Amino acid sequence: MGSEFVIRLAGEAVYTVLKASAPMLVLALVVGLAISIFQATTQIQEQTLAFVPKIVAVLLAFLIFGPWILTTLIDFTYNILNNLYKFVG
Repeated sequence: MGSEFVIRLAGEAVYTVLKASAPMLVLALVVGLAISIFQATTQIQEQTLAFVPKIVAVLLAFLIFGPWILTTLIDFTYNILNNLYKFVG
């Protein structure tokens, strides 16, 4: 198990985490921006107004993109175990 393999595996892990979390992060960013614009125009500075809609948006994104995220993580895990089996076996 050389250093190139470990570095490649770490890079794939970081990429997989970013790919799996991207839909929820982007949706939270969009909802947060919309709420911030709403708060700036109405001058309402309530903290729960910014927090609760983001939680709901992330939950909905997780429900919508959950199967895709699970498939992505399963594929990554399969590739890790398959490479480990080839290396050991």
